[in-house]
Amino acid sequence: MKMPDKINKKSPSLLAQAMIQIGAGGSAGFVEVCIMHPMDLIKTRFQLQVKTKENNPMYYTGIRDGMTKMYRTEGLGAFWKGILPPILAETPKRAVKFFTFEQYKQFFLFGSNAPTPVTFALAGLFAGITEGILVNPFEAVKVRLQLNRDEVKKSPSTFAVTREIIKKNGLGLNGINKGLSATILRNGIFNSFYFGFYHSVKGFIPTNADARIEFITKVALGFTAGIVGSCMNIPFDVAKSRIQGAPHGSTMYNGTLNTICIVYEREG
Repeated sequence: MKMPDKINKKSPSLLAQAMIQIGAGGSAGFVEVCIMHPMDLIKTRFQLQVKTKENNPMYYTGIRDGMTKMYRTEGLGAFWKGILPPILAETPKRAVKFFTFEQYKQFFLFGSNAPTPVTFALAGLFAGITEGILVNPFEAVKVRLQLNRDEVKKSPSTFAVTREIIKKNGLGLNGINKGLSATILRNGIFNSFYFGFYHSVKGFIPTNADARIEFITKVALGFTAGIVGSCMNIPFDVAKSRIQGAPHGSTMYNGTLNTICIVYEREG
């Protein structure tokens, strides 16, 4: 019996694609959280401290100053305060982002045979919005944990903070989902630019035969997209931290745009 010259390989099923994307995105997210959490903690505290408190001995004047004061007063373990919520959220968050990006990308082809820059940007935007809805409860708990400046052994647990938020304010936009609009805008804007810029520019860069140069080129492109995207979304990240870190019952920071305006008027 004559064998066929070519065997048609079936493309991976939707489930197989999902598992690959979930595994790759989730693993990368877990490693990133473990390495970068101390910087995220410092960033959150910078965003929460008010400029008029410069005479406060616990006011952070810079990254090094913040780390030094944190180590002296709270101990080494303080650098990983609030790490449990992002660890719990990061793997499904990253997995959902990459998976939904691929699905939204197909939706926003608008009849074209190949994705356009608009396709990438819109797919990134909606993937970011989906991601923001998923992670916001974890972000609300994380900010509360990072706000606490007691020694690690005296700090409340993740479960205790979560229970307190829900008990006092419930599951809605004043409780565990506080700051949802800011999180959605932050994640949506970042991912829209990141995916839109990265995939669009990558298509214009010739493939290099040297694998090392090709790798460095992609890393540099991703790094550039990440930096610019972070600069674009940082006002919304500040608003998110102020809203979620506000004391119970405080109404000063009410709404994303209102919070941005207050910070601008009072602190520049």
